[in-house]
Amino acid sequence: MAEPSIGVAVVGAGMAGRSHAAAYRAATTVFDDRLPAVRLVAIADANMAFASDAARRYGFARAEPSWQAVAQAPDVDAVSVVVGNALHREVAEGLMAAGKHVLCEKPLADTVPAAEAMVEVMRATGLVGSVGYTLRRSPAVNAIREQVRSGAIGEPLHFNGHYWVDYACNPRAPMSWRYQGEPGSGALADIGTHIVDLAEFLCGPVRTVGGAIFHTAVTERPVPLAAAVGHAMVEVGEETEPVENEDVATFTATFEGGAVGSFSISRVAYGLPNSLGFELFGETGGATFDLGRPAEFGFCDGTSSPATSGYRQVLVGPRHPYIAEGLPMAFPGVGHGNSELFTYQARAFLEQVAGLKGLPPCRSFADGLHTMRVLAAVAASAGAGGATVAVPETPGRTEP
Repeated sequence: MAEPSIGVAVVGAGMAGRSHAAAYRAATTVFDDRLPAVRLVAIADANMAFASDAARRYGFARAEPSWQAVAQAPDVDAVSVVVGNALHREVAEGLMAAGKHVLCEKPLADTVPAAEAMVEVMRATGLVGSVGYTLRRSPAVNAIREQVRSGAIGEPLHFNGHYWVDYACNPRAPMSWRYQGEPGSGALADIGTHIVDLAEFLCGPVRTVGGAIFHTAVTERPVPLAAAVGHAMVEVGEETEPVENEDVATFTATFEGGAVGSFSISRVAYGLPNSLGFELFGETGGATFDLGRPAEFGFCDGTSSPATSGYRQVLVGPRHPYIAEGLPMAFPGVGHGNSELFTYQARAFLEQVAGLKGLPPCRSFADGLHTMRVLAAVAASAGAGGATVAVPETPGRTEP
């Protein structure tokens, strides 16, 4: 009798798709040994050169030219969907119709109606439908969450978060799907999704948003003459197309527990390739996090004497979440990068597929729909001159 196993595939061989592929390869090397064997089956991409290269690099058995080929493959059980947001619904629904469990990159879809339809398919099939909020796997962020939940800083009062990147600064950067779509589908959906999820992870659900402002700094972009991975520069022509969505988004929020939030998101933050950070202030303490220094966090409470009070640097180590069995060298100060977070996410998803209880489960499609409704509320606020907009309830959403 054959030993149980899980066959995995990745649809999309860009920069995030490669991160998912590498994560599946490493998933059995972390935490306990209960996970069934993971078979690295296929990487699919419309650009076969990209698919073949990713399959070779990360040890997958074959490359495929389409998601349909993955859906039809009997040796695939679970699939990461890592393509343009507007394609998420078609691909995820097609895979689930074929009986595949799905881990879909954030945001869940390009519109709220599309996300609602995906939730219905998840419920109808009974399959695992998860969303990839990778940064909630950060050991430092989880350590801060533990302090919040223990009451060490009192009730949260104010979350101030930003996600600033510079991939859109160059006006000659080629047109791509990231610049196409309705207001709210630009920087807000692409990177703002992460900081909204982290805010809710620490402070609970967002109930209202307001004061939203969108700004598009580069209003047209040249059409590329070749395919590119991620934000890579490629040769462009003289033909241009209009940028349809926002480069910058700012807004405020209120949380269910009474805290307030302030958010700044930009893809034209010159000189900052990937700058996410936040400050969380509670009644009796606070915490800070900077993704540029991912293996540490700042912490302040009332336990120090007045002569030495203030924020202190805390290096993550085996006493913090994920580290003890999640790193080969689980020692304070050794550090980690972004790849480990993808590995922890892949491991959690595979545990869900296998029916195991271990790591905190990935967020469900219903949770992804809730985030889409938060983003839609921000877009509505921006369109109404900063008016306060309530976020509708999402049945089936789990607690952050």
